[in-house]
Amino acid sequence: MKICLVSAFPPSRRGLNEYGFHIARELQQDSLSSLIILADQLDSGQDGQELENFDVQRVWRFNSHFTPIRLLQAVRRFKPDVLWFNLLFSSFGDTPVAAFSGLTAPVLTRIAGCYTHVTLHHLMDNINLEDANVHFPRLYRLAGNVATRLLLMANSVSVLLPAYRRTLIEKYRGENVHFRAHGIFSARPEYPDFSRRGNPEHRILAFGKWGTYKRLEQLIEAFFRLAPQMPQARLVIAGSDHPMAAGYVESMAKRYGDCPNMEFTGYVAEEKIPELFGTASALVMPYHSATGASGVAHLACQYGVPIISSDIPDFRSMAEDENLAINFCDLNRPQSMADEILRLLRDSQLQREMAEQNFSAALRMTMPQVVRQYVRSFDIYQRSKALEPLSRFRRLPAWIPSRSSFFRAASPGWQLWM
Repeated sequence: MKICLVSAFPPSRRGLNEYGFHIARELQQDSLSSLIILADQLDSGQDGQELENFDVQRVWRFNSHFTPIRLLQAVRRFKPDVLWFNLLFSSFGDTPVAAFSGLTAPVLTRIAGCYTHVTLHHLMDNINLEDANVHFPRLYRLAGNVATRLLLMANSVSVLLPAYRRTLIEKYRGENVHFRAHGIFSARPEYPDFSRRGNPEHRILAFGKWGTYKRLEQLIEAFFRLAPQMPQARLVIAGSDHPMAAGYVESMAKRYGDCPNMEFTGYVAEEKIPELFGTASALVMPYHSATGASGVAHLACQYGVPIISSDIPDFRSMAEDENLAINFCDLNRPQSMADEILRLLRDSQLQREMAEQNFSAALRMTMPQVVRQYVRSFDIYQRSKALEPLSRFRRLPAWIPSRSSFFRAASPGWQLWM
């Protein structure tokens, strides 16, 4: 089975590039499949070499209006059995026309005769457009509604929260919509080494792309409130700016960079993530809203880290559906966040119980398990497609008796001869 994966892909730093890499890495392990990655073109001046052992074809450009045409050309060239889209609503652009035109690609490639599957990481219905700095929210809602209906015209769609599946079925009358776990980025996660935590300091980790729905002001205020009571605590703020908030992290680092026990790491390379999470006593997610299942929360599960999060319905649903250990707080009250962090750091038994619960959840949703579900569904489709001509050939006229009817009418002696 030949699979073409449409996704941002390293060394690109566009949204979902890490998720696309981990999908591709698992697909490479499947001896019955071949993989071609239809990736985004790198920005001018961007450093980085293509990863070895991957067939990467950079056929589309971010913010280009011609993305659907480029993908249709690639489909005609490579003739895949499955075209798998790994998507956010902003995957193809951060300007409205470019983003919308890119989202028409799945239905156009299906019309062209290619089986298309979409893994959709969020829904426009659940995005807080004020947090996303959108200037014309009503127009965006309308465009998002139309884009959602176009994406549902793909052969099948997967979402990462059960609530999203209900929305697509009940509101949009979607068919062939599946819930699949986000998964962790490891095949064999290692049991956490608790001796590296709180020794000699408790590292409170905040990780992500900052400046829109992920902001740092309340977290930093909460840290200043707890620091006098927990002098061995250290706040580690990791990650870079969100594309819509250029300069945000730099401005925060200039303002607070001289504060003791506070560290800004900037962008974190893939190979440094194990050290970052492996030494953290807690992960804090100070989000104003959510855009789907949190990849950061699943990283915390992979490394067995307790989680403290803003009280957001999507995250409560994620915690319940996947049995994650997340303690919730009121983001609008920094003291609530400070109290929750202090309660966790002062209770080593609670830290261990939450860490083990998250690690146990990670073992149930490793990336090989997640990708295997996708490949199995693609294989079922391929087999059913192969049987269609045969089933039409075997369809007999109604006046011809079936074999079982013939035998029931036959004499006992005839049955003995058979």
